[in-house]
Amino acid sequence: MNSALDTLTRMTTALANCRAGVLPQTEMIQLWRSEAATLPLPVRFGEVLGPLLDRIEASALFSEESCSFSQKDLLDNLVLWAEKARAHPAIASH
Repeated sequence: MNSALDTLTRMTTALANCRAGVLPQTEMIQLWRSEAATLPLPVRFGEVLGPLLDRIEASALFSEESCSFSQKDLLDNLVLWAEKARAHPAIASH
């Protein structure tokens, strides 16, 4: 496996561990921010990921799901981001 795929695997594992309650959300977000910065992806990926992680951090302020900050939906969007990153030629062929 290449290093970019290894990085995405670490990121998605951290997300799964966060969802399972094994990894604190703050640690998952920190890992995603630092690891994503090392990926050879177009700038647009970062432009999407940064605000998404910001919204996830903000959603932690609410004890329950709210209509504007559904934590489940936000975490689902991280899964989608990772899938798109994994399929991007800069990662797939790297």
